[in-house]
Amino acid sequence: MGKFFKTLTLSLLTFGLIVTQNPVLGTVKAKANPLGIEDLVIDLNVPQVKKEVKDKKIDLHALHVYEDGHFLLASEDIAWKSSNKNVATVDDDGEVTLTGHNGKTFISVTDGRKRDRISIQFKGNHTEKVLIRKEEGNRYDLIGNAIKHMSLEEKVGQMLMPDFRTWKGQNVTEMKPEIEQLVKDFHLGGVILFRENVVTTEQTTRLADAYQEASEKYGLLTAIDQEGGVITRLQSGTDMPGNMALGATRSEELAEKVGTSIGEELNALGINMNLAPVLDVNNNPDNPVIGVRSFGEDPELVAKLGKAYMRGLQESGTAATAKHFPGHGDTAVDSHLGLPEVPYDLDRLKKIELYPFQQAMDAGVDAVMTAHVTFPKIDDGKAISKKDGSEISIPATLSHKVLTGLMRENMGFQGVIITDAMNMQAISDHFGPVDAAIRAVKAGTDIVLMPVGLKEVAEGLYHAVKTGDISVERIEKSNERILALKLNRGIVKPETNTTIDDKVANALQVVGSAEHKQVEKDTAAKSITLVKNNAVLPIKAAKEDKIVVVGDSGLYVRELAVQVQKHHGNVTYIPASKPLTDQQLAQMNDAKYIILGTYSASVAGRSPGSNQMKLANQVIEQADAPVIGVAIRNPYDIMAYPNVDAYLAQYGFRTASFEATANTIFGENNPAGKLPVTIYHPSGSVLYGFGQGLGY
Repeated sequence: MGKFFKTLTLSLLTFGLIVTQNPVLGTVKAKANPLGIEDLVIDLNVPQVKKEVKDKKIDLHALHVYEDGHFLLASEDIAWKSSNKNVATVDDDGEVTLTGHNGKTFISVTDGRKRDRISIQFKGNHTEKVLIRKEEGNRYDLIGNAIKHMSLEEKVGQMLMPDFRTWKGQNVTEMKPEIEQLVKDFHLGGVILFRENVVTTEQTTRLADAYQEASEKYGLLTAIDQEGGVITRLQSGTDMPGNMALGATRSEELAEKVGTSIGEELNALGINMNLAPVLDVNNNPDNPVIGVRSFGEDPELVAKLGKAYMRGLQESGTAATAKHFPGHGDTAVDSHLGLPEVPYDLDRLKKIELYPFQQAMDAGVDAVMTAHVTFPKIDDGKAISKKDGSEISIPATLSHKVLTGLMRENMGFQGVIITDAMNMQAISDHFGPVDAAIRAVKAGTDIVLMPVGLKEVAEGLYHAVKTGDISVERIEKSNERILALKLNRGIVKPETNTTIDDKVANALQVVGSAEHKQVEKDTAAKSITLVKNNAVLPIKAAKEDKIVVVGDSGLYVRELAVQVQKHHGNVTYIPASKPLTDQQLAQMNDAKYIILGTYSASVAGRSPGSNQMKLANQVIEQADAPVIGVAIRNPYDIMAYPNVDAYLAQYGFRTASFEATANTIFGENNPAGKLPVTIYHPSGSVLYGFGQGLGY
């Protein structure tokens, strides 16, 4: 019987990948099938699966398809073969390695009953290309067939991603029987982990594995916010500098290495989805929620570094999530606490806020997270707030015009849409939990993140489908995208699982490895930005010279002092959260240099009227020694104390950044960072422009 094939072109990192037609497969000798296995399929033959050739390698997986439509990663009695080893070889795990010789080979797999194969051709003339012949036909409609066999409850379950931070007042660091039952009862398609859940490498690996064991047929999306920098959930491993530090380096290479390192650590732990990178353009210095989580204020810079970070994540096998669509960068309200508004029209949004998202979508990002932000020029619809009865605008998360009209139809995104956390006050204050979930699904979301009341929300969605408020087709379209994501990232339950001890052993090697620590160190060193220097830095301190470090110990300044003390023996630390007393001022009298640490995460924190900034200006005005300001988090701190003698921005409070700052102060690191944002004078004029960065 004839088969039909389609041509599919995939972009590659190393080679052009062109998919054409494949000949009819031969038959193999049948054997008994006690497990209900219907077929054996190479994953790349599934229409929704895309793979890239890198370093002349491509990984193929064999999938066993069962009578009820579900599929597992095949491992029993599987044999791979290449018909032409001069062109490519294949190992026992399905990893294909191209030799570089021109020609064609068939990569086949069999379990003794069923067989599948795929054609690979290498053309290495002027431009190296790999041509892969991908079959088409009912046999390969794994996703459609799976959905056809799923109950309504299973379909809705795929779209729910709750959190289990605590259970009965205790942090959830190991699987609880009650949570395991919830995973099964609601057929959950995903869970999200938080810092409360991920304490050590071994414990995290065991918890993630237990979640996968509890999941039913299609594996579990195990997600986390491991952005790097200030949003770092893992308590073990490598604390990568955050996005604004990467923005200061201007390095796509470092951004990709950071993404790869984070992805490799998550993958080793069994966490398969990262809710990163942040692609918000931070063009509002007063932004209380994004700030240094952004790569910067320039859409081109955000897009370039965001794509590189995303590429690193996805190549590691970890799903990437661009957030917060359509853009949370130009807001002055934290959506955890209220409902922010971005008032711009589509032309402006496409030039600024939407630009990095469009670039990421075009580059194949796995998922996009919505923002609980209103965009009245895109959707001028109104709702009645359940908080106070007032008329409010519809946030993007709940807007059909934003998610379906703008993201799907206008921008062409075909991947997974996931909401931001549905327990945030921008949603929870104004919309009931069930109503919010129904609105989000009707708007076009695929995954409802952190629904408030799992049972109530699930039952509300069942009811909405049964009454026709939400169509079955709407639910199934989301299921198709979710299962496609799982197949593309290898999130498929295996027939034979690796032992948990082996998983732990691997995780202990990968998480916090020397290679990843070096990426962390290099990134921190290249991010340090010398914004101002009145011939003070690098300091030249004799052994007897006194150096004073001053600032609030609760705001990480003690860590700065610890790193300074590694370079100089005569260091005095003055912990102070408000202006200094006369006794404390006296401690500065004989100082050769004063290092002032400040930390702000909000407008209030850097206000000249805050105790911290009163302290900063008091030190600058009354000290006889030169004062070196260090902005521990936001580079904007100098707006409150512009008369400081020298000023460094380090963009984060992880140890590697403090080490890099101390090395820079003492001349062991030549600062190379460039401001990824503009720093304004309180009057509104530019104090230091985008790209400002001095060296030695």
